[in-house]
Amino acid sequence: MQSDLLPTPFPQPHDYKFKFIDLFAGVGGFRMALQNLKGRCEFSSEWNKHAQQTYFSNYGEVPDGDITLDETKAKIPEQFDILCGGFPCQAFSIAGNQKGFQETRGTLFFDIADIAEKHQPRVIFLENVKNLVSHDKGNTFEVIKNTLKELGYAVYFQVLNSMTHANVPQNRERIFIVAFHEALVPNHAEFQFPEEIILTKTIHDVLEQEKVDDKYYYQPDHMYYPTLKESMTSRDTLYQWRRVYVRENKSNVCPTLTANMGAGGHNVPLIKDNYGIRKLTPKECFAFQGYPVEKMVFPEKMSNSALYMQAGNSVTMPLIQKIGEQILKVLNS
Repeated sequence: MQSDLLPTPFPQPHDYKFKFIDLFAGVGGFRMALQNLKGRCEFSSEWNKHAQQTYFSNYGEVPDGDITLDETKAKIPEQFDILCGGFPCQAFSIAGNQKGFQETRGTLFFDIADIAEKHQPRVIFLENVKNLVSHDKGNTFEVIKNTLKELGYAVYFQVLNSMTHANVPQNRERIFIVAFHEALVPNHAEFQFPEEIILTKTIHDVLEQEKVDDKYYYQPDHMYYPTLKESMTSRDTLYQWRRVYVRENKSNVCPTLTANMGAGGHNVPLIKDNYGIRKLTPKECFAFQGYPVEKMVFPEKMSNSALYMQAGNSVTMPLIQKIGEQILKVLNS
């Protein structure tokens, strides 16, 4: 776990106001956001070894591994205020019409419910893909909501976009679930998700202004170069290679970053800059998730594919912080 003596770019706040645990932690988007709000992380869990290394480089702590194991769950401290995590959306089919706790077994959501039942945090704060709402004709999401309600939580949820709610120029829609312990937070009905705000940042606020490493640029002898050169005419938008053609992002923001960017560098958004046609760098991808990349430490010798995957898997950090602010308004009122 953690040593508070380790020098780290993002140390725990000494004058903390609340405690939280960081499940399915990735590179620590929830952690950074909640530490910014004077939260202290009491426990973290992430099974991916590469993400663990990046997390350690920035927080001085290696997250515990597989959260489905009883020995991992046993390390969670008894008391904390907020359970948070961007849990993986496993495609699980619900058999029959019964709703309830049993039907969530075998999924990673059950592990969240298991921990919540034992520790009774005041708030559960989760993020997932937008399609979670419609998966299996809505049955999956109904089970999630009903399970939380059975555990005594009032459930609030909304699909928010990074570019409309966090002033981050990435078109990224995600569902956010905020569940308050009804007995411990009787004023939970005061909760409201953040309001939409004007997007003032452009891709140029995020992109590197200087020439990046040559390895990111397409060379004229590349088989796709003629198509890319013909299609990519603007320097004010991003593009994506779609198997046989180039798609422009018409909204002039970054298209949704995905975990499969890590699969050999495919699906990484493309940009035309003053020096040529290139892929975004991993650092730029993290910047499009709202991270302060000038402070972040990226492990030496880690592959770009691993970093691309981590960026695509991550949450948009400032949006997590904005929702966190709304949660704290309720807890502190």
